[in-house]
Amino acid sequence: METKNIITTPFTDEVIRNLKAGDLVYISGVIYTARDAAHKRMCEYLDEGRPMPFDFTGAAIYYAGPCPPKPGKPIGSVGPTTSGRMDLYAPRLMAEGLKVMIGKGFRSPEVVNSIIQHAGIYFAAIGGAAALMGKCVESAEVIAYDELGTEAVRRLVVKELPVIVAVDSQGRDAYKEGRDAYKEGRE
Repeated sequence: METKNIITTPFTDEVIRNLKAGDLVYISGVIYTARDAAHKRMCEYLDEGRPMPFDFTGAAIYYAGPCPPKPGKPIGSVGPTTSGRMDLYAPRLMAEGLKVMIGKGFRSPEVVNSIIQHAGIYFAAIGGAAALMGKCVESAEVIAYDELGTEAVRRLVVKELPVIVAVDSQGRDAYKEGRDAYKEGRE
């Protein structure tokens, strides 16, 4: 029987370096949700010299806008959104200390270069399985930009959130490698 590869937050450089593109892992601990509007706001705050809503050290941003919770639940469905929408902001936030991002889909060459430069990592969450992802959330609270509604920054405590290493700290890209392998098989 195969054991689960469970990693916990906050992430250390050693944990990040040991993960390779294609690895399936389960995240437990604190992660933060933030989408387009929150990313734009954080970059504006950096320009103004204002503090970030949370310490980036060892933290992960999950590109998600959760649905309202059902009675007795901490959160509703919380599936990943397309990560490319944050590509404009990710290199700036990584330069400020962010290393871990969770979402779905390809990342731009600029983001991959930032991942390599800052020894970061990009995890792909399961698209289309928002209800399953929501079941991994033990608690949720808005910590910044409440006026942004679903795009507000939330602090989530998760238990065994399933993700795949999409881009590792060396820049290996599971999306690209998978597509290249498929093309080779078709020729």
